[in-house]
Amino acid sequence: MSIFSKIKQTISLLKDVDLDALGKLSQKVDLPEVMTAVGELDDRQLKGLMKMLKSQGKKGQHKLPPIDGDFYDLSLKLTERQREIQLKVRHFMEKEIKPIANEYWNKAEFPFEIIPKMAELDICGIAYDGIGPDEQSFLMEGIIAMELARIDVSISTFFGVHSGLAMGSIYVCGSEEQKQEWLPKMQRMEKIGAFGLTEPDVGSAVAGGLGTTCKQGGDEWILNGQKKWIGNATFADVVVIWARDEDSGRAKGFLVRKGNPGFKAEKMENKMALRTVQNALITMKDCRVPESDRLQKCESFKDTAKVLKMTRAAVAWQAVGCARGAYESALKYTKKREQFGRPIASFQLIQNHLVEMVSNLTAMQTLCFRLSELQDEDLLTDEHASLAKVFCSMRTRDVVSRAREVMGGNGILLEHDVARFVADAEAIYSYEGTKEINSLIVGRAITGYSAFVS
Repeated sequence: MSIFSKIKQTISLLKDVDLDALGKLSQKVDLPEVMTAVGELDDRQLKGLMKMLKSQGKKGQHKLPPIDGDFYDLSLKLTERQREIQLKVRHFMEKEIKPIANEYWNKAEFPFEIIPKMAELDICGIAYDGIGPDEQSFLMEGIIAMELARIDVSISTFFGVHSGLAMGSIYVCGSEEQKQEWLPKMQRMEKIGAFGLTEPDVGSAVAGGLGTTCKQGGDEWILNGQKKWIGNATFADVVVIWARDEDSGRAKGFLVRKGNPGFKAEKMENKMALRTVQNALITMKDCRVPESDRLQKCESFKDTAKVLKMTRAAVAWQAVGCARGAYESALKYTKKREQFGRPIASFQLIQNHLVEMVSNLTAMQTLCFRLSELQDEDLLTDEHASLAKVFCSMRTRDVVSRAREVMGGNGILLEHDVARFVADAEAIYSYEGTKEINSLIVGRAITGYSAFVS
């Protein structure tokens, strides 16, 4: 090899060397003299020099894989339009919600200023024919629930109550007049909805009889009773109230408007989870509702159950989002946190926790993806939805627990986000049907025997 060739090869190699470092080197040594010396090296010596320069040029540049909880690349199964919506929601949550999530969660207040911004996303009622945007599917409803919960489960719950439970009740059980009056405004988030089913003394047993009663008198109904844990109810424009008809014993639904006499919603305090959600204790005392505001297509609790089945899948997706947010936060932390001179992500026991987390998360995602496919194919059953709710809410608890564990003491600080996911996972575990009740629904389907106590 000629001296010219050796120098040319060395110059080519130096392109990979940090230019700032090269500039500083030129101030200390005579580079032309160095290049002349390089040209006098034999092949063995030159190879040694090149190896040394390569190792120096790449020092500290160990490339790490991206932080992404979609380990099986399920996003590749989405259409271009679906992926566009997913990323639009993700960007909104990263930009608008993440910077304020801990603050509002900590002070148990709701950021009302985000509602007009959320409305611009045009995602409310995305699964309802003729109501939502062009991309109508339950799969997208689930993906949206996941993306919202990935940053803040409280915001996901607010949205799920409004777009899922409240709008869903009107969509399934409302008359055409009621749909026309409420759904377009709710889709644009000009009017916000709430859903009142759970009561102070009746949670899982609502199918067996509601404590809240309704009685018809002429062209109006009189409602009496209480509802508890009703999200959005302190500020909602309309609250869907489910009550037992004193005459027939059947469940009926009502649209109770904001400011209706005899209706009182008190904010529930001292919660350890979903603190941003404004849950209310509702008291109705001779609350008069016109017949025109009774959900005209609700004749029994079976109609109420249709709404719950439709929205339970989204709650399973919400659990996926909570787990994904915790996993990604923990993974990011372990890459930056150093102990004994290196990132803790390089330790065997930490990697074991991370693998357990991503395994659970991947199983949850694939289960929910198939669940939503069944829903879009109109093949969803109660047991399908219940199995997803049981499995995902249980696995989420495990994921958030491990996320907190790999962070050590820092895991209980809000600033690292995981503490919020740990607390919020407990709410997901209980609402939309407890683990025990959903397990019995699945158990009845696979054995043929009902273990419910009647």
